[in-house]
Amino acid sequence: MNTLVSFIVCLGILIFVHELGHFLFAKLFKVRVLKFSLGFGPKIYSKTVGETVYQLSALPLGGYVKMFGENPDEQAEVDSSDRDASFAHKSVGQRFLIVLAGPVFNLLFSLILFFFVFFFMGLPDSRDTTKIGEVTADSPAAEAGVLSGDTILTINGHATEQWMDVLNLVKDSRGEALHFVLARDNEEVALVVIPAIQPVKNIFGEKVEERYMIGIVKAEELFYTPTGLVGAFQAACAQTWMYISLTVLGFVKLIQQVVPVSELGGPILIAQIAGKQMQAGWINFVFFTGLLSVNLGILNLLPIPVLDGGHLMFLSFEAIRRKPMSEKMQIFAQQLGIAFLGVAMIFVFYNDLARIFGS
Repeated sequence: MNTLVSFIVCLGILIFVHELGHFLFAKLFKVRVLKFSLGFGPKIYSKTVGETVYQLSALPLGGYVKMFGENPDEQAEVDSSDRDASFAHKSVGQRFLIVLAGPVFNLLFSLILFFFVFFFMGLPDSRDTTKIGEVTADSPAAEAGVLSGDTILTINGHATEQWMDVLNLVKDSRGEALHFVLARDNEEVALVVIPAIQPVKNIFGEKVEERYMIGIVKAEELFYTPTGLVGAFQAACAQTWMYISLTVLGFVKLIQQVVPVSELGGPILIAQIAGKQMQAGWINFVFFTGLLSVNLGILNLLPIPVLDGGHLMFLSFEAIRRKPMSEKMQIFAQQLGIAFLGVAMIFVFYNDLARIFGS
């Protein structure tokens, strides 16, 4: 239940923010908005306010803002008296901004989330200790009897006050046996660990070097330093930009086949992660929501028909050619985009199910 609730809350907020961007800019340029829907499929609830139907639908996997004169096959039917309210009859620049507003709102939402976390909680920092947070299975440390929660006091008689002391002593060991003294349950434990050459990989799984390691991970003990408005804003900008950079780089690595397509996840994986982050605490959940909002914003900027990026690409062509693509070509492109997204959705659902039943 926690997983389902976390998923609906997280995705629902992000979809609302995205569609709100389209909606507000459509209203700004006096485009008639016919429907604002959260979700797809059968209608659960709707209410008409003015000229807009606000609707909640059964499938919480997306949403849409339907604007008057938006679809290519509707443009010829727009009466001259209604052209001022038609999306298709707005300038290229105005239509571009209406489409762009959705992804931009997702990126801005991440920045706002991080700003409030940093402003009220402070800037996170990690205490530099030698406490072990995780021991990799079948690693030299695990075979020697090292446990998660142990604190490394000395290695070969050298005091270890910082985690870098541990890394350097292991790295420079040349594979020779290391004599560890550990603090465990208010007692000192002596163990012998023999390091092994292992590959060091980055977050995308690429090998960047090889060095002697024993298979331990530092325990993360965070504390928060108070900051003001300026400091919180700067940290929020840095955090958002880091997530944007990682997301874009992730797409590049996917194209380069560094990251296998089998790693792609869909709604089930998102729900699982959202549930785990909620259990870990609301700060973890907020950071995950911020990351997902950046992912949603960048994903929608991809030049795929039906996605915002595809519409922006066509509008760019229209600006350069000074005339829109033919109605036939627009409809064909939309059909291709729908087919592509349908196949992609089936594929990520398959990956999600393979993870569940393959584990």
